[in-house]
Amino acid sequence: MRLTLNTFLTLDGVMQAPGQPGEDTRGGFEHGGWQFPHFDDDAGRVAADWFAEADAFLLGRRTYEIFAGYWPKVTDESNVFALRLNTLPKYVVSTTLSSADWQNTTLISEDVAGSVTRLKAQPGNELQVHGSGRLAATLEAHDLIDEYRLWFHPVILGTGHRLFTGAGPLGLRLTGVRTTGSGVIIASYEPTGAPRHGSFAEE
Repeated sequence: MRLTLNTFLTLDGVMQAPGQPGEDTRGGFEHGGWQFPHFDDDAGRVAADWFAEADAFLLGRRTYEIFAGYWPKVTDESNVFALRLNTLPKYVVSTTLSSADWQNTTLISEDVAGSVTRLKAQPGNELQVHGSGRLAATLEAHDLIDEYRLWFHPVILGTGHRLFTGAGPLGLRLTGVRTTGSGVIIASYEPTGAPRHGSFAEE
């Protein structure tokens, strides 16, 4: 399976609590729900198309708890998000959870890189990561991400947890761009290894 990372971001890289107020208030964060005003039909169609490509999900503990608190309550089988999340295998990386009760969920508490490498070796289309900032940095550090799907929203917050803090360096190649009517830029990238360097200075 290919491992794809899907993350909602502000223009200054904040990924904390996009969905609703109170979702994640670590560090006194007061801007929860910043994504909601920008999630239109265009964004919904892109997200639905990508969810349809998933054969399994890999989640960090905090994202898992947010998803597990909401999606099992959505029983409409025409909802592709609920259908995929509630039925497909889910793997949650955590050293603090003692159990994961959401249907078809397996805990990964050690050897994250090795466990994910083995998951990627299984047959299937996509192993999808959504949100999960700390997990994303670990995966990036071990070169396990095959495609980055970054959703840049037209908002600047100035505070909040950012994606890839402490990760890198890494070069990327743009493979696709979509825009939505609300101004969201959805950019897809593939890793290219170490970033290249140069200089505009005259010899």
